[in-house]
Amino acid sequence: MILLHARYVKPYRHRNKTDRNDCNAILDAAHAVDLKPVPVKSVLQQQIQQLHRLRELWKHNRTQRINMLRGILREHGVEAAERTEPFLRECATLIENDALKPLAAQLHILLAEIQHHSEWMQACEAQLKQLLRQDDIVQRIDEISGIGLLTASALVAAVGTPERFKNGRMLSAWLGMTPKEYSSGQSRKLGHISREGDSYLRTLLIHGARAALLAAKRCAARTPDKLTRLQQWAIQLCVRIGHNRTAVALANKMVRISWAVWKHARRFDGNFMPTMALPKSVNQEKILAS
Repeated sequence: MILLHARYVKPYRHRNKTDRNDCNAILDAAHAVDLKPVPVKSVLQQQIQQLHRLRELWKHNRTQRINMLRGILREHGVEAAERTEPFLRECATLIENDALKPLAAQLHILLAEIQHHSEWMQACEAQLKQLLRQDDIVQRIDEISGIGLLTASALVAAVGTPERFKNGRMLSAWLGMTPKEYSSGQSRKLGHISREGDSYLRTLLIHGARAALLAAKRCAARTPDKLTRLQQWAIQLCVRIGHNRTAVALANKMVRISWAVWKHARRFDGNFMPTMALPKSVNQEKILAS
């Protein structure tokens, strides 16, 4: 038995959607040479992804309630901190404002819900850490700059095994981190990233890349002699194309590094320089002798 992605089966269906036409489309798609089946996830992979989905759901609900509370305060002319953590720390005091007395009881309930959602998110993170504390693969990927426990666990749960992809670029393309191409003949056009694949995982990677880029800039300002080759590359690229594009490019490189660390079972090194293979036409013995 094989699994096929519905998105790639749909083009094989002709005319109206019926059970018969759907069956014919599945049979045609199953015979396609370039259509790869969807791998079956293990129980652990499904549990990790479900924990991520629960955490994301509670984060979404928490954000809704924070925005609602902030909007009510602003409509009544109550000034509050822009950042979330300082805002939540002083929120209990702000609710006691005289202008908000008729709403104080309901606002305290709203604030309690925000606190509960924060605790549930922390519980999910603790559960992920507990599940993966002995997983050497997650620990290795966790060491990469810009990647933490959430990103590493989500990547391992989504991919399963690195052998699914020929190289790191294939994994990056699967996640939608490579340019979208629209070419014909001698004309080749590359646009923005394709944004295919798991949007949640891609979001984690790009946000992690932003944090890694900011850390590299702080290191360049304080101790430039301690910059790694990866950080130097990111800073030079940022000067040339800007912060946001560099964050996406760095996320793309992080995916490729993750694949290499995973596939070859080695530790992350920001100064790592891969050995380039010599062309077959080059006589290596002469090079070594010289």
